[in-house]
Amino acid sequence: MKRGQSGISCLVGVDKPRGMSSHDVVNACRRIFGERRVGHTGTLDPLATGALCICVGPATRLDAYMTNHDKTYDVRIAFGVATDTDDAEGEPIRTVPVPECVCDRAFAQEHVAGLVGKHKQLPPAYSAIKRGGVKAYEAARAGNVVQLEPRDIEIYEATLLGLETDHDAPCIHWDVRLSVSKGTYIRSIARDIGASLGSAAHVETLRRLQSGALDVQDCLSLETLEKRGLDAAIDPVYLLGYRMAFLTDEQAADVRNGKTLRARDIVFYEAPRRFDDSDCGPLRGAHRCADPLAEGEVVSLVHENELVALYSVQAKRGVIKPCCVFSQGVTRGKGF
Repeated sequence: MKRGQSGISCLVGVDKPRGMSSHDVVNACRRIFGERRVGHTGTLDPLATGALCICVGPATRLDAYMTNHDKTYDVRIAFGVATDTDDAEGEPIRTVPVPECVCDRAFAQEHVAGLVGKHKQLPPAYSAIKRGGVKAYEAARAGNVVQLEPRDIEIYEATLLGLETDHDAPCIHWDVRLSVSKGTYIRSIARDIGASLGSAAHVETLRRLQSGALDVQDCLSLETLEKRGLDAAIDPVYLLGYRMAFLTDEQAADVRNGKTLRARDIVFYEAPRRFDDSDCGPLRGAHRCADPLAEGEVVSLVHENELVALYSVQAKRGVIKPCCVFSQGVTRGKGF
């Protein structure tokens, strides 16, 4: 085994604390698992807390298949102050009066509900988007302005959770729950809400509740993760959400050699549902497919409690072909 390799291949969920960058969490997990190859599937700003999926060992190859997931957040939006980063960690750049309508709950509920739909969103100046090989936030810190292009995003759900109308406070706040598509910046949503009301706004607090199938309730603090280690592994088949198959020993050997398989020789199951402790065994949460596989669909292949490969479907030829084969399978965790 090479230096910096632990022999561990798994996914874990971390409840990221405020003040740490996502890279800080990655470094902490490198230390916990004694593994150099560690990554995450979706950046959280230092100000934010909540669900962060961490890939350990060969499982880091899964990040390409997990970065496009939808996400759900609870955000506290502060009105009356704009910051250079569009969140509370930035420097205030202007203070703007807040219209009376912002303090009206019925108005706030209607305005938040109206966010649902497709939008063109301009990312924050302080973001990790690269232009000319330079990250936008690096250019912004150096005093340079980077012209970022608006991107297509979608807000699936938007609900007002609470409203603070204390006029003696420095800001007026809306507490909002948002379910959004990949690549959506909550800081930009807050900024744009303020502008649309003739005021200014920024993110005061942010918590990610879900990232794809990963729920913050399934995530652990770094302190707890250090105690539990590999016992904290989360099923990658469930998190990926692809349909799946259980391989025989012979099929598993063919897969490890990157061979194409005939689809008719394999029994496929629907993506695992969220399970509880009453489920057990290798078929935990699995149900046989009711519909045929689609052209180009990706499926998860499992052998001996490990995700051993992802294959893509070539329906016209009646075969599945490898797109990601693991030399060391990714553990599905306990209970399988």
